[in-house]
Amino acid sequence: MGLTNSPYSVDFTKGTMDPASWTSVGAGSVTYHPEGAVLTLSKKGDGPTLSTNWYIFFGRVEVLMRAAPGTGIVSSVVLGSDDGDEIDWKLIGGKNDEVQTNYFGKGNLTLYNRGGKSAVHDVQGTRHNYTINWQIGQLTWYVDGEAVRTLKEQDAVGGLNYPQTPMKLKIGSWAGGDPDNAPGTIAWAGGVTDYTKGPLAMHVERVSVTN
Repeated sequence: MGLTNSPYSVDFTKGTMDPASWTSVGAGSVTYHPEGAVLTLSKKGDGPTLSTNWYIFFGRVEVLMRAAPGTGIVSSVVLGSDDGDEIDWKLIGGKNDEVQTNYFGKGNLTLYNRGGKSAVHDVQGTRHNYTINWQIGQLTWYVDGEAVRTLKEQDAVGGLNYPQTPMKLKIGSWAGGDPDNAPGTIAWAGGVTDYTKGPLAMHVERVSVTN
């Protein structure tokens, strides 16, 4: 099902999840407060995530949020398709002044040069607007209205790896540093997660989508 009421927006600070548009998936707690949707990771196996019930096919997505703290904890905003296309933001709990961007085309993992990093001040204590503008021919990531990265379609293996299938939006946190994960994943996430430091919460205030 595609998004029909575009532009769409939801304000989680009003205390609701808009069940017609969103489903809570994954273990862990998702609650709603004046500070927004609070996605809380408390123990091994938790990965609280909100997923749209609809797809978009090109468009613009804006998320106003604060990342979760904690070594090995990953806060993510992901556009993902059933065919392995993906566009994402990832914020690592041990890096409070950085955001990562990435994309995948049809699940192709043969190249590992797709990722990017941008400096952003205090991603855990300060709310920031993370925007993906996904259009035919060009994809741009913005932080607080400033473009931090642009990908042209022809630069993604001549367009073969350019995301170009309908996608759902998923917002959540997970333990990349879980001790059972692969060593490379743990290292990328910043180290082994200590669950005794929890609960560790990601806060999402508002989401806006134009299809």
